[in-house]
Amino acid sequence: MSWRPEIDEIHRRRALVEACGGAEAVARHHAEGKLTVRERIGRLLDPGTFQEVGKLAGKATYGHAGELAGFVPHPYVAGIGRIDGRPVAVGGEDYTIRGGSGSGGGRRKGGQGGFIEDLACRYRIPLVNLIDGVGGSVESLERRGYASFPGSGQDGFERSVELMGIAPVVSAVMGTAAGGPSGRAILAHWTIMVKATSQIFAAGPPVVERAYGTKVTKEDLGGAKMAADTAGTIDNAAENEAECLAQIRRFLSYLPTNVWELPPAVRTGDPVDRCEDALADIIPRSPRQPYDMRRLIELVVDRDSRFEIQPTFGRAVITSLARLGGEVVGVIAFNPMYGGVIDAKAARKQTHFTELCDCFHIPLVFFVDVPGFQIGPDAEAAGVLRAGMQGRFVNMQLDVPVYTVVVRRCYGMAGGSTVDRGGLNFKIAWPSAEWGSLPIEGGVKAAFRREIEAAPDPAAREREIEAEIRGYASPFRTAEAFAVEDLIDPRETRPYLCRFLEAAAPGRRTRLGPRLRAGVRP
Repeated sequence: MSWRPEIDEIHRRRALVEACGGAEAVARHHAEGKLTVRERIGRLLDPGTFQEVGKLAGKATYGHAGELAGFVPHPYVAGIGRIDGRPVAVGGEDYTIRGGSGSGGGRRKGGQGGFIEDLACRYRIPLVNLIDGVGGSVESLERRGYASFPGSGQDGFERSVELMGIAPVVSAVMGTAAGGPSGRAILAHWTIMVKATSQIFAAGPPVVERAYGTKVTKEDLGGAKMAADTAGTIDNAAENEAECLAQIRRFLSYLPTNVWELPPAVRTGDPVDRCEDALADIIPRSPRQPYDMRRLIELVVDRDSRFEIQPTFGRAVITSLARLGGEVVGVIAFNPMYGGVIDAKAARKQTHFTELCDCFHIPLVFFVDVPGFQIGPDAEAAGVLRAGMQGRFVNMQLDVPVYTVVVRRCYGMAGGSTVDRGGLNFKIAWPSAEWGSLPIEGGVKAAFRREIEAAPDPAAREREIEAEIRGYASPFRTAEAFAVEDLIDPRETRPYLCRFLEAAAPGRRTRLGPRLRAGVRP
């Protein structure tokens, strides 16, 4: 006896599932400039590698003879596949089916916890969340007959938190995320959203209006301008869904499969010994004149390898993944276009990126041009000192190689947060570098105030003292004392760093595994 009728039924139900929420629902979805979840997964993964799990899950109705009368697929799609040949787990809500809302009781495929997170954790492979669902609703009260206690349901955030120390997690907000889905979106190593069609917030406009009597749009409350530019809730924003999915693939190309592996090295074809003449002249003589720090970075790292994280938030700091001699590095640089002064937002950004790199064994390169922390009432009200010292706390516990390249200013506590005090304390400087507790100009005025005020010409005396002190502050004198490990020709920066990265490889291979930090972050 053949099982072909049952086999045919499997394929018939699969075809029903492929239709998502039906032609009309899919058409409305496309009209909003959005792909269906299966289209997203198809574009994200290597072609032909998606193996879906739980495709036949859903709600069926049957006729009198037991025949299938109707079928509504589960509003979540999950499975495994490959990105650049490496295995990943992926899952996302199908917004065309009940707005991607959860199915209530029973085992979940994903979304608010569930099978796909368990799989990523047990298999120790990256997880990509494609978030496009409305989450919970007060309608669930009527369905259950009682109110569930927050955080005590079948699936909480336990696995999401555990994954943060095991394998890369990416959350892409592809629609509107509020409540639980918004919280899960943030529990990721890197987040991205799509401009105009994605929003994220703790609660939506109707709840805000009821609480505060204020009407606000979804875009104003949690669009890219708020979430990525102002709040830093989301790391990057894409112009459209195709760009969003391409950025996910690129981000993961810098990360290892899990914390027991090193990041993947690739041959970029860029010579290790490349020395760019432009670096000799890129730093202006005037300490107040800005220059293009992003161009400086790109002249040093492998060509076309820089991928910036949080480009529109905390703009005084530039954080990027890149490659040097094919090896992945994390680059933290200070942006003279914004003064390089570290405010609370920039400090938060720097600390988060530092933790990301340390978690996944990515060496750090600092390009330092920082006059210090932001000062004044607004900075103090924003908690700049606490945010800044959190970064210092994390730096003291790093286990990855750190290379500090001082290209111009390095002053105060903010400057000290670029140094690997817990490791080699390896500092390299360009001849344009200067450093100290605070800049000479302000420092002279504070330290020699009485002498300057008593002079016949206070302004002239202040300039004289500055010139005298500046002689002692020469980077050559610091190099003579081996208080900075090397003073180099800026054009030598790339080959210099590549050689030390190569030498660090054996030690890096012995320090794999999860990162555990003791103590309480200040």
